[in-house]
Amino acid sequence: MAGVLIAWFRNDLRLHDNPALQRAIARCHRDGLSLLPVAWHGPSAPGATRWGFDRVGPHRQAFRAQALAGLGQALRDRGSDLMVCHGAFAQVLADLARQVRAVGLVAQAIDAPEEQAELAALRAQGLDVDAVEHGGLFDAAQLPWAPEAVPEVFTAFRQGVERLGLKPPAPLPVPATLPPWPDSVPRPAVAVADGLLPPGATDGRSSFPYGLPAWRGDEAAAREHLGRYLASDRPSVYKATRNALTGRDFASHWSPWLANGALSVRQVVVELRAMEAERGASDGSYWLWFELLWREHFRWMLRRHGRALFRTQGLRQSAPSAAYDAEAFARWCEGRTGLPLVDAAMRELRHTGFLSNRLRQIVASALIHELRGDWRAGAAWFEACLIDFDVHSNQGNWAYIAGVGTDPRGGRHFNLDRQTREHDPDGDYQRLWAAGAAG
Repeated sequence: MAGVLIAWFRNDLRLHDNPALQRAIARCHRDGLSLLPVAWHGPSAPGATRWGFDRVGPHRQAFRAQALAGLGQALRDRGSDLMVCHGAFAQVLADLARQVRAVGLVAQAIDAPEEQAELAALRAQGLDVDAVEHGGLFDAAQLPWAPEAVPEVFTAFRQGVERLGLKPPAPLPVPATLPPWPDSVPRPAVAVADGLLPPGATDGRSSFPYGLPAWRGDEAAAREHLGRYLASDRPSVYKATRNALTGRDFASHWSPWLANGALSVRQVVVELRAMEAERGASDGSYWLWFELLWREHFRWMLRRHGRALFRTQGLRQSAPSAAYDAEAFARWCEGRTGLPLVDAAMRELRHTGFLSNRLRQIVASALIHELRGDWRAGAAWFEACLIDFDVHSNQGNWAYIAGVGTDPRGGRHFNLDRQTREHDPDGDYQRLWAAGAAG
């Protein structure tokens, strides 16, 4: 009987450009092992937050279920399958490894405290864990700085990358075949259910209606969307449209698939560069690259600072402690603050699981500066709600606006009157998500 190697899909729910999967396949071929692909799915990861709600709300659950369903089918098409587990996943996975007598486990490394703790817990139970760094644009060896010395100011990071002309490694291809499923492990009787959608998933007002086929959370939908977007004229005007509050054309909308890993950021760059080579670069196509670099910078900042970015005072030892008023925070979450633009945005977020980047900044600023709330609670609410939650960008952005991150200006306070005049002068967005119309 061949030994068993576990491949744990974390935030890399795809077959294309998946270094962890490729590492697992290579080891199976080298050592004559069978491969057991596994993933986690459930209502919380691993439980309720300190603020009293689950870390993974219904929209993020549903979007991940779509990605898992697509991944499972892609694996079955290549003779394998996907075991989806629930509950306290690190313990479930350790028990599974003992049950199948796994020789080891290969998984994506994620530079965030709780995700690192999961791997540490598995190692503590004697499991051989091979954590593979991937999910970003660059490998550590490419950068001109050591990981602990990556510039804290984004502009210095961007200029360093561009001055050297750094290019991401070429994305890895989809494996043509996979090692066999273990003979000793029954195949899953039922694939992950992805048909149960919250009401807002198909709402016509949503900028990302993931309940519709073209917007589903799986790898196939991600690759098709990327191709359609780059074939259109939208990249050329992206810089001019990116601050819109709603719609399906104003932004790239890559972030949900980048977040769950159904889409590789390196694949995005390859196809973006191919489009520029064919049709010419523009301010808009450069700004798409610019924002991918922002995403990359947040990844390296979390790797550099770790738990410090989750503290009340973040990276600023002299910062005052944030207040937490449960009733005021509930009003913000539910869109009952009395600040019209903020309330409309919070209704959209809760109903659809999505919010434009401009509105994310506005509502974060309002919680921190108008309501004097705890920025970490806001970050946790975004984690629960957003289908495109990414721990690096989410924590980095919230700390940035709160003035406890890497912003050299010491935080960002958005003037609500000015933001409303500039981005919703006729009140169209506020009416779209008016109380009683949010569903």
